[in-house]
Amino acid sequence: MTPRMDSPKRARPVRSRTPLPDASKPTTPALPLLRRFLRQEKTDAWAVRLLPRVVFGVAALYTVITLASQSGSSFVAVVTALLLGLALWLLRRRTQLLLAIGVSILAIAFTGYFSAVGDAARTSEDASATVTGTAAFGYWALAGMALLGAWMVKEHPGRRGVTVVLADVILVIASVVGMFLPEAGVPLGFLGVLGVLAMRGSSAKAVSGRARQALVRLRTRKASDPTDS
Repeated sequence: MTPRMDSPKRARPVRSRTPLPDASKPTTPALPLLRRFLRQEKTDAWAVRLLPRVVFGVAALYTVITLASQSGSSFVAVVTALLLGLALWLLRRRTQLLLAIGVSILAIAFTGYFSAVGDAARTSEDASATVTGTAAFGYWALAGMALLGAWMVKEHPGRRGVTVVLADVILVIASVVGMFLPEAGVPLGFLGVLGVLAMRGSSAKAVSGRARQALVRLRTRKASDPTDS
């Protein structure tokens, strides 16, 4: 037997221990933030973008403070506008909820206005004037009911904001009817909102699906029955 020859070992290349330069680290020392802001170099995107934001931000803040310091009503209006803008910014990606809240606010405004017009059209001696005045709170409650009812359904068959729009339209129509018939305004609005929520909810979808299945079964039975000769 021939002796087994050992294969010569391959020489491995010697790796250098010198560290490679890190591309993420800046080669030049970082300047202080204030110096970067004052120098305004074109290659520095942070400083170039920050300057106009600071200028417009200071101008907007001065304008808001000036408007709010005019009177008490101006202060309330400015705070309301800021809160509304913050709500719009937070809900910018939830279009259906934003649509529902906006339409609900409009519905509350319209129903309150129509209730006030109905109050002004009647004398203080008429008992129906009191009914019309308190009906505004009923309309506002129904607007909240439409808003909450659309989001209570876990699996809504359609768009929730569209459901609130339909319910608020019926609510405004009911408030117009309430200008002439104060006792019938709120009950009519309640029935209308309840009907819209039922028709747009999952229960109505299940009922319509069962009705379609029943119709299909009736048709199949009629088709399978032999015709009279």
